[in-house]
Amino acid sequence: MEDKFTVKMQIDNFSLQQICLSGQCFRMKQEDEGAGRYSLIAGDKYLEIEQQGNECTFYCTPDVFENFWKDYFDLDRDYADCIAQINPRDTYLVNAAAFGSGIRILRQDLWEMIVTFLISQQNNIVRIRRCIQNICEAYGEEKLDSRGRVYYGFPKPEALAGLDEDALKACNLGYRSKYVVRAARSVVSGKIDLEAVKQMSYKKAREELLGLFGVGEKVADCICLFALHHLQAFPMDTHMIQALDTHYKRGFPNRRYKDIKGIMQQYIFYFELFGNK
Repeated sequence: MEDKFTVKMQIDNFSLQQICLSGQCFRMKQEDEGAGRYSLIAGDKYLEIEQQGNECTFYCTPDVFENFWKDYFDLDRDYADCIAQINPRDTYLVNAAAFGSGIRILRQDLWEMIVTFLISQQNNIVRIRRCIQNICEAYGEEKLDSRGRVYYGFPKPEALAGLDEDALKACNLGYRSKYVVRAARSVVSGKIDLEAVKQMSYKKAREELLGLFGVGEKVADCICLFALHHLQAFPMDTHMIQALDTHYKRGFPNRRYKDIKGIMQQYIFYFELFGNK
């Protein structure tokens, strides 16, 4: 590709592999086995990225990078500074952060995260990816990527609100079909105002999201963290409960990390999944 369609940057504390595996986004994949090239669909936007060490090449125009992807990957935040705030006596968290030091908290679309984490309940990553691919192919807008290949944008609430509550079972969502359809109806009817939620504090946004059918505390916190970038959110699942029971019998030191708890959560979650064997 020509230079005007690429952006090259040296980025510390940034790993495409770790971000892809961190359980935040499910439309990112490795393009070539063993290579550092990944593709990503966010909303209706498509990106290919290549990484060698800390040198990253974003295959997009500088304008698109500045106006969308730079913020999406949270590139203005100094993650080394976040890691430096960890209590050096907390060897578990020090090791977890070192292991997952390339993770970034992505700034993703609110509607997409509502649907994604409704689907994620009692589900595994492979199935979540398949479910999301299915609903995008069935109800998303058809697009062409930079190589002329077809991909599908994420379906808008309007595309799902008129469906029968069980219609998405055909996309392998199972009982979660009604959660997604009802959420779409809530958005289209104005029962929940996504633009208003984006402006709310963590506490208020979480409360608003809990009003959606099928959204529990863990899902609400995932949406707050991965869409609204409320870094106070600390999603709790079985991996996190186990980690806290083992390493923080007196409770997690919330006060120390109150403004970056979500980043610490991702280090712990990733370490429990892949490193703490």
